[in-house]
Amino acid sequence: MLSWEFPPRVVGGLARHVHDLTMALADAGVEVDVITVAENGSREAETLQGVDIYRVKPFHLVPRDFISGILQLNIAMLEKVIELLRRGVTYDIIHAHDWLVALAARAVKHGEKLPLVATIHATEYGRNRGLHNDEQRYISDVEWWLTYEAWRVICCSRYMRHELQRVFQLPDDKISTIPNGVDPRQFRAGRNDPAVRERFAAPDEKIVFFVGRLVQEKGVHLLLDAVPRVLAAAPRVRFVIAGKGPEMEHLQDRARQLGIGQHVHFTGFIDDATRNSIYRASSLAVFPSLYEPFGIVALEAMAAGVPVVVSDTGGLSEIVQHGVDGLKCYTGNAVSLADQMIAILNNSGLACKLAENAVAKVDAQFSWQEIARQTVKTYQDVLASHAGSDWLQAAKDGIVAPRPKGVGREPVGIH
Repeated sequence: MLSWEFPPRVVGGLARHVHDLTMALADAGVEVDVITVAENGSREAETLQGVDIYRVKPFHLVPRDFISGILQLNIAMLEKVIELLRRGVTYDIIHAHDWLVALAARAVKHGEKLPLVATIHATEYGRNRGLHNDEQRYISDVEWWLTYEAWRVICCSRYMRHELQRVFQLPDDKISTIPNGVDPRQFRAGRNDPAVRERFAAPDEKIVFFVGRLVQEKGVHLLLDAVPRVLAAAPRVRFVIAGKGPEMEHLQDRARQLGIGQHVHFTGFIDDATRNSIYRASSLAVFPSLYEPFGIVALEAMAAGVPVVVSDTGGLSEIVQHGVDGLKCYTGNAVSLADQMIAILNNSGLACKLAENAVAKVDAQFSWQEIARQTVKTYQDVLASHAGSDWLQAAKDGIVAPRPKGVGREPVGIH
């Protein structure tokens, strides 16, 4: 399995997804090696709960830009795979997560004649609501190329399935929709930490919590715009915004301009233990994304037993049933967002009902054991198709053959 991030390197939700999926796969009897990026202080090689982790460092050359840095990383990943193969390690399948590892994944696929599975967590087109410059167009082309090379493409929601079909013209039978999962034990274990709560709120104040990358598509600017309306209806509320990203300074300036700086706390990056303590102290979790292929943070809040308000978009819309296990607001609408927050903050009965139903839904539908089962089924389908393909036989005979029917079809058109 190839991934640009894996704990302790955490940039977004992809790291948690790959970590929890690989651990669940190992529990299901699948042998998994993860090739990922080294973080300062992390071990180059270790085994975690049956999963072998190999962390590589890009070359010591200073990359010209982000794209050239990713190219260096892919070559370093490929070198590690070659080293493992020379040691006698064998693989049945390659699983790549997003475009950042596409080059290494494609090289191993063709070098070893192995089937490639790709999980697309988001698209450049969707993140930016279009392609507006050469870098975005390049990334989108690599994403398309990865889906073209993949034997099967996994996405996390019906929303993303439709996006892949619309943007990359992927045939329907090449896509498997498997949702993200969550381990509820991580969010329900331990006790409340009064010291954590005291950092952000007085004993009689409620906490509204957001956690995620501070980028435009997460909609934190809408949360800030909603704060004055919320405070007018529920004055004893504090807003805790956890995470880091390029929008941090802009968002802090916006809070000051709105005159709500004393009610809003920007924590920066927080570790899992602190995040869980804040969840346990919170009355509400809010995720007002403009674009969200899935929204695993909302699932985590639901697992923690915190009522949620989400924007009615993407995967978030599929996770939450309005009025049953959470509330939805109109996407991009700060007034709608504020009204949904007020409804929960001022109605303890509604808050309890939503939280209880959310916990039950997470337990029934989004366990990592179930996600691993569906992933293994996809692997088995791919391996069966691969075993009977002309491509594999041609590789054994040393000749070039056409791709199997229904796999890697030429696109109707790009963008």
